[in-house]
Amino acid sequence: MDYIHIGKIAASFGLKGEVILVHPLNKKLSFKGVEAVFIEQQKGDRLPYFIEAARPKDTNEVYLKLEGIDTPEAAQRIIRKNLWLADADFRSMAGTKSPLSLLGYQLINEGEPLGPVEEVIEQPHQVLLRITYRNNEALIPLHKETLKNIDREAKEVHVVLPEGLLEIYE
Repeated sequence: MDYIHIGKIAASFGLKGEVILVHPLNKKLSFKGVEAVFIEQQKGDRLPYFIEAARPKDTNEVYLKLEGIDTPEAAQRIIRKNLWLADADFRSMAGTKSPLSLLGYQLINEGEPLGPVEEVIEQPHQVLLRITYRNNEALIPLHKETLKNIDREAKEVHVVLPEGLLEIYE
């Protein structure tokens, strides 16, 4: 199963074990139709937690009540842990028209694979895709001049980047 990293548990909230999830998705998340989230206990080791309740705080934070986490002390055990969603759950929440749906897609510049999209940063006039290129973080602009096409079936974003852009990240 593929997973998409969507944020981090930032703090506990209240007396019943609720936690606050901080995410970069810039939309109010309700987790409607999502049964479970996956919390990374150690690098690469994710355990499922079933959602009892979820309510958006704002466009970057959500209050989550998870099954089995019923006290502030229990919530402390998952603070600062990464939270992941099953790819299918993420896709249904993000929607295909949303730039967020490109998370996890392979970015390809003129036939050369650059790496998977790790973050989508939406700005007023363009979208930036964050990837790791040659062990460096790279921000790739996505707008009508650079976007060639999106192959949703193959999960690929094809771009034609301006000459010299990738060299600044080497």
